[in-house]
Amino acid sequence: MLPELADLLKTARVVALPMTAKFRGITVREAVLFEGPEGWTEFSPFVEYDDAEAAHWLHAAIDFGWHAAPPLLRDRIPVNATIPAVAADSVAEILTRYPGARTAKVKVAEPGQTLADDVARVRAVRDLLGPEGRIRIDANTLWNVDEAEHAIHALAPFDLEYVEQPCATVDELAEIRRRTKYMDVPIAADESVRKASDPLAVARAGAADLLIVKAQPLGGIHSALRIVAEAGLPIVVSSAIDTSVGIAMGAHLAAAVPRLDFDCGLGTAAMFVEDVTDEPLLPVDGSIPVVRPSVSGARLDALAADDDRRDWWLDRVRRCYRLVERAAAL
Repeated sequence: MLPELADLLKTARVVALPMTAKFRGITVREAVLFEGPEGWTEFSPFVEYDDAEAAHWLHAAIDFGWHAAPPLLRDRIPVNATIPAVAADSVAEILTRYPGARTAKVKVAEPGQTLADDVARVRAVRDLLGPEGRIRIDANTLWNVDEAEHAIHALAPFDLEYVEQPCATVDELAEIRRRTKYMDVPIAADESVRKASDPLAVARAGAADLLIVKAQPLGGIHSALRIVAEAGLPIVVSSAIDTSVGIAMGAHLAAAVPRLDFDCGLGTAAMFVEDVTDEPLLPVDGSIPVVRPSVSGARLDALAADDDRRDWWLDRVRRCYRLVERAAAL
């Protein structure tokens, strides 16, 4: 059952967290936090998403704050380092924020950059992680099939664990998977899962070797677990640049899946200058604990968004709540 909208708004706090480096074109991450019977929860769809897409994120926030988590199978989650599309000489400093991480996810295909920039960045990561380290790259749909084939060929010598969402559509993913099969580089689907009207379409089409699963875009932990069970593919649980509250949601999802063969993208609290808790879910020895962080009132005050942004987000909550309410009534 849904909580009343008034119950959501009563505890809602809108925050703006400064980031250590630009990521996805932003340097400040905004989010709404609510306190439910199960603890603090988060609603943080990116600002460009429409209400229909953002409503899934609100459903996830309600799920985590108002419903008990499923049984947990592990109490710590191994995580990867996340390397934004920075210059190669900045990689070493970023890796220091992820102590003990054996895996790095490297952003590539950044608008305004070249494949040579990507190669230099990935080479720097390989040099620092050594031959035993694991490197995965993420193009965020920004290559066409020919560009993806060329780029994967150039980056494959760095022993890639997988390539995440090299192209935009399911058909393109299937084609690039076919073209690059001889290189033995798995293809992972992210946007084709979390932004799709049918998150299982990519699995049914045989267009990916594994799925990137994020709790908020998929409507919450319980919804994501159903998708994982039906897809039948290996998964990586990841975050969407969440505060430690949203990362905790992802960690609870990762702790509940039957198989967890890959390090997860849940170390992204390291991307913030400040967080909403005195004990942020930062990686220690390459992993984070499965806990609900205690939110600091002082930090909520210090990180509060200005009045205009607060009003914008609360209006968004109201609109998305109506969509969630309508879907629940069907």
